[in-house]
Amino acid sequence: MLHLRMITPHDRTDEVLALIDKTVGTTHLVVLTGAARNPKGDLVLCDVAREAADELLAEMRTLGIDKSGSIAVENIDLSISKRAEQAEEEAPGEAADAVVWEQLAEATHEESTLTITYIAFLILATMIAACGVVLDNAILIVGAMAVGPEFGPLAGICTGLVQRAPRLAARSLVALLVGFAVAIVATTVFSLVMDSLGQFDQGMLKNPRPNTSFIWQPDPFSFIVALLAGAAGVLSLTSAKSGALVGVAISVTTVPAAANAAVALSYGEVGQMWGSAAQLLLNLLGIILAGTLTLIGWKLLWRTQQGRMTRRPGTPQLPKE
Repeated sequence: MLHLRMITPHDRTDEVLALIDKTVGTTHLVVLTGAARNPKGDLVLCDVAREAADELLAEMRTLGIDKSGSIAVENIDLSISKRAEQAEEEAPGEAADAVVWEQLAEATHEESTLTITYIAFLILATMIAACGVVLDNAILIVGAMAVGPEFGPLAGICTGLVQRAPRLAARSLVALLVGFAVAIVATTVFSLVMDSLGQFDQGMLKNPRPNTSFIWQPDPFSFIVALLAGAAGVLSLTSAKSGALVGVAISVTTVPAAANAAVALSYGEVGQMWGSAAQLLLNLLGIILAGTLTLIGWKLLWRTQQGRMTRRPGTPQLPKE
């Protein structure tokens, strides 16, 4: 269940209440007339099943409540209520499968903004991966994959494309490209410093590296794995039971490819540099393609449920509080 807290202009409150009344999966409705001070209006509280939340929020925005008042959404970790159970049963589908698009857009907005913290994590992840590729150490490669924050912008691009939000898509693309460019430059400098300290040498890069040579040798499986990881990552973000994102992060060769490109660049190894760049590009394109198609499919699936989100005339409503 989700908890909605809305401030509505007094002349729009009746419309909001009528909308809540006709939406399946809503309960625990509370109206405090004139309680809001900034902005002025009525305070409306209700709980809604996750499956029905997206359409209800869209209708609220159609009424302009997000502009003339406010809409806040909170996850309910525990609800001990028979009415809440009835509301969840009334709503079609399963909560774990429902996508709250407003929530997804907000989450990807935060994760896809070019910030100092984002850049710092990406640089550190790429430097860790640089140590991994030089030492041919798979553990360091996996650790670097887990540290890398690049899936946020990738998800932002997918969400922006599907939701026709060009600003979100453009901001995410800028964060992705600028982030990797800065990380590669910083890691190239890091590689040169490590070489001057005697920790890296060109021979380590040229030696056989059975554990990490795949990083700069892309093949069809690179793209296939990226497609699978992109679909899994988007499902993890949209699901109420997300927990697979770390697994997604260590399934794709984005940060390690950028790291190998940086080390190869520092030693003038053009072949490995372009091979790593191709690996990076294949992974990014595969994730974006699969993530976008997954969101489109999810959106089409939930459109088939829209007709069931409205109570039929004569259907008894849950009692309000």
